[in-house]
Amino acid sequence: MSFKKYFYTLLLLPILSIFLACSKQDKTEAMPPDAAESLYPTMKPSKVQYPKLEALFMENKKAVIDRFCERYWRNTDSNLSFLVAKNGQIIYEKYQGLSNRKTESKITANTPMHIASVSKVLTATAILLLVDKKKIDLDQKVNTILTHFPYPEITVKTLLNHRSGLRNYAYFTEDKGVWDRRITLTNQDILNLFEAKNIQLEFPTDTHFSYCNTNYAMLALVIEKITGLNYRLAMQEMIFKPLSMKDTYVFDINKDNETATPSYKGNNVELALDYLDGIYGDKNIYSTPRDLLKFDLARKAPTFLKSKLRNLIYKGYSNEHKGTKNYGLGMRMIEWETGQKFYFHNGWWHGNTSSYITLVKENVTIIALSNKFTRNVYAVRKLAPLFGDYPFQFDDEE
Repeated sequence: MSFKKYFYTLLLLPILSIFLACSKQDKTEAMPPDAAESLYPTMKPSKVQYPKLEALFMENKKAVIDRFCERYWRNTDSNLSFLVAKNGQIIYEKYQGLSNRKTESKITANTPMHIASVSKVLTATAILLLVDKKKIDLDQKVNTILTHFPYPEITVKTLLNHRSGLRNYAYFTEDKGVWDRRITLTNQDILNLFEAKNIQLEFPTDTHFSYCNTNYAMLALVIEKITGLNYRLAMQEMIFKPLSMKDTYVFDINKDNETATPSYKGNNVELALDYLDGIYGDKNIYSTPRDLLKFDLARKAPTFLKSKLRNLIYKGYSNEHKGTKNYGLGMRMIEWETGQKFYFHNGWWHGNTSSYITLVKENVTIIALSNKFTRNVYAVRKLAPLFGDYPFQFDDEE
């Protein structure tokens, strides 16, 4: 090779490298929406065309729900965000009270409220999407996903159904020798403390049920590890954005402290955040009944997961003791001897209470949220007999 050819070769190589890099960058930036599916699965909006509800049917249901609301939310000082729908059609909505007493902002259909442990249903959904696309397996050991997770028998499934045996982070971090409560605790801190402080299991894995927020804090880390996104962004990309849940987000204590809807005691005293408010997965999703209706419809669609996996959500996994109550994969349930099953999830965090009810057989969604502490939110289950054979009595006392 002559010197001249050698010189031109050296000159062209960097130019060619830049061209190839730019070409690669352009392909990445021009990535079609479906390409994201190869990185992480996304939820699909329901496209099912349900029959339109008859006007008389809707009027009859409205009258009963009105009477229910008159009983439980007669006080205009109560805070409520409430919706009842069938076939995706809203039968009844009620928005009442103040979202923020300082600014006197009213609760509207677009006011994001802290949904507390109803967040677990959404976290479980993200995990199940990953399972469905074979990114992880239900029976996969968590220590194969999370580095330094010190419990070899715990699987993804035993986190989902609360049979892991993990201790509640809110309890073991009360010990000053374990954590300084002046510092905001994070999900990663919990994982680090397991090993650093030799936190023992409460009971051997998969021997019985014990509802524990730590399970879902760990599932959030699993989502982050598998997707390569932080939980806030992963939930946005996998669920909120594709379903057009525009008033739904994961709370970030460093970004949303001043703008998030505050919560109150029953006497209207605002409740301050504490060192546990940085944890997500088990809680810390803000949403609205209308957004959660979109989510519920998408979960009921035949395109949501393969049918075998979808059925596992609604299976009870804890049968050591006789009774009607059980827990599936991110879903509470009541199973009666008659064969009827009632699926729901409640929540409570600070002054926030929430209830999400999905009547799968009747295709009914009932959602109630409040940012001022009240147990009346949980009474909305009494509306289930309006649509199916559920043994709740309208006049039962809570």
